[in-house]
Amino acid sequence: MHKQIIFNLPVKDLDKSKAFFAALGFTFNQQFSNEQAAFMIIVEDSIQAMLMTEDFFKSFTNKAVAQAKEANEVIICLSCESPQEIDSLIAKAAAAGARIPHPPEDHGFMYDQGFEDIDGHLWNLVWMAP
Repeated sequence: MHKQIIFNLPVKDLDKSKAFFAALGFTFNQQFSNEQAAFMIIVEDSIQAMLMTEDFFKSFTNKAVAQAKEANEVIICLSCESPQEIDSLIAKAAAAGARIPHPPEDHGFMYDQGFEDIDGHLWNLVWMAP
């Protein structure tokens, strides 16, 4: 098995979060999903996320769960193959209910933009010239 990135995100409403990310084109592995968590595939065999109900997420830590709409602990950054892919994902995220905190930034050698998902988690999409 090769190394993979799998991160866990607490969500308020699992079904709404699944619908949000499905609208962006992400898929789910039902074998590792149930009413408390959904295994989301971002990049096949490479990057996945486990969307967890807040109560289930709390069972893995004795720390308080950060409310992402009020405080931020991490910004999830995903590389994209082109500026057009970023624009497409941002449009899908906005249509699915994301907040778009700033316009795209084009530095010539790098293009990026981000969104805040429906639970307040920050995602940044970036393309860098080869």
